Amino acid sequence: MTDFAKKMPLLARHEGVWDGTYTYFDASDRQVDQHASRLLCRITGDEDVPYHQTNHYTWPDGKTEMRDFPATYRDGRIWWDNDLIQGWAAEVPLDEHNRTMMLYWQRTGDPSLYLYEQIQISDDGKNRCRTWHWIRDGKLETRTAIQEHFVTKDWRSVDAEMKAAGDQGHAVEFGGGTGFGG
Repeated sequence: MTDFAKKMPLLARHEGVWDGTYTYFDASDRQVDQHASRLLCRITGDEDVPYHQTNHYTWPDGKTEMRDFPATYRDGRIWWDNDLIQGWAAEVPLDEHNRTMMLYWQRTGDPSLYLYEQIQISDDGKNRCRTWHWIRDGKLETRTAIQEHFVTKDWRSVDAEMKAAGDQGHAVEFGGGTGFGG
């Protein structure tokens, strides 16, 4: 276990590859989007960037997107500050079951929109659910419900496979859909 994993043991339980589904609802509870996901959650061993997450999304029409989130660590939290988001993630010490993490971030360049996320990991580490509340000017704009299952702890091999498949233009199967490596 790395020093960073000892500092954030609950986050370390999330290390690996997760496949799932993101479902978006507007403020009136109408579903407005749904897509498959594959997340690579890495404990890197790099003191400057101890956590690095890459999200691969695939829509039913074949559209794909990849987002990359390297994070720093300080004050008991991981921190993001990039072209897309600025914010943090922390373990919730009030949860005596050690299942809960909270995140806060806002879109870079749009201070009127911010998001809180709650993540729950199952006791066996095989499932997690996440809920995002998108808030604009103090009012709920969107909710995102995410259901994921654990694929493997070996993110290195999956990352290499996805990159190789992406470089060759071949689809990579995940989460009940098809995606391309980043």
